[in-house]
Amino acid sequence: MLLGSGELGKEVIIALQRLGCFTIACDSYAGAPAMQVADTFEVFSMLDGDSLAAAVAKHQPDIIVPEVESIRTDRLYDFEQRGIQVTPSAKAANFTMNRKLIRDLAAKDLGLKTAPYQYATTFQEFKSAVEAIGMPCVIKPLMSSSGKGQSVVRKASELEYAFTYAMEGSRGDLKEIIIEGFIDFHTEITLLTVTQKEGETLFCAPIGHRQERGDYQESWQPCAMDGEQLLEAQRMAIKVTKALGGEGLWGIEYFLASDGVYFSELSPRPHDTGMVTLAGTQNFNEFELHARALLGLPIAKIEQRYPGVSAVILASKDGVPHYGGLERACGYEQSDIKIFGKPTTRPFRRMALALTYDRTGEESMDELRIRAAKIASEITVH
Repeated sequence: MLLGSGELGKEVIIALQRLGCFTIACDSYAGAPAMQVADTFEVFSMLDGDSLAAAVAKHQPDIIVPEVESIRTDRLYDFEQRGIQVTPSAKAANFTMNRKLIRDLAAKDLGLKTAPYQYATTFQEFKSAVEAIGMPCVIKPLMSSSGKGQSVVRKASELEYAFTYAMEGSRGDLKEIIIEGFIDFHTEITLLTVTQKEGETLFCAPIGHRQERGDYQESWQPCAMDGEQLLEAQRMAIKVTKALGGEGLWGIEYFLASDGVYFSELSPRPHDTGMVTLAGTQNFNEFELHARALLGLPIAKIEQRYPGVSAVILASKDGVPHYGGLERACGYEQSDIKIFGKPTTRPFRRMALALTYDRTGEESMDELRIRAAKIASEITVH
């Protein structure tokens, strides 16, 4: 049973079905991308614990796979105690739904290097936290997704807007925000990490990415990275995944700065920036790795094949999507496009993806990023 049926969940369903699984896709709206390929589906608010329990009772799944943050994650502990496998674990889903839990685990319990941070529930607490941390600083809701509610405060006149925006961007009933010191980083990466039931923890080649409005716009693999910093990021990944427990693929984000590696965030599931692996950059894409790990199937090795880049295609307003420019977009060599199948649009909603890669070894990563952006620009969402 998949909890969350967006574009990432759709690829997870496909990977699980190819390994012989019967799949149930759940989300808060009908016609979600994963529902279009699942064996069956359920529509309900996953923040409603009783509705979630009713769906589990109806289908009696062997494995529950959370694919979004907006879930009544405390109920997952109950399912786990009843013998249902939660991937990677109920603790992982619960801790990463709330930035407070995961940040305190990383910084206070595990001693990982993070940006300085404070929490606030009122505007007065918010102003005091910003004064203590200093500007610029990054403001985020403790519970949100796809960058909703995130902003950077650089001057005092922006405080009121940033606080209101963060509170309005909060998901569920948790109305609290985190204020983080601004790190002068040169690169932001995702380290896809695979924990196995039996076998060693594996790592994909690091993925670089660029964000706008707190949401990723393009990603590339492999991302050039200092060898010692890569080892440090891997050591951090092993610590935090061991503390949370379970098997599956994790998307762990870091900032790379002149003074070292900073832990940023963690998702206990395939990561949006990891969609670059759909370009065939590895022997298994991130969704196939997640499926194999959660089923307890051994993964002997993750092989990096060739470089690749992903670039997102966004909607600009509310409506029902119609796509143009596909003929031009499909005319590029060593490339692909993925339309997610979302039934409605809204401003800045991610609707499709452009992919490009280089099997020849003759092109630079900058050239690939330029081509991916051109492919994405060919596709229009009306």
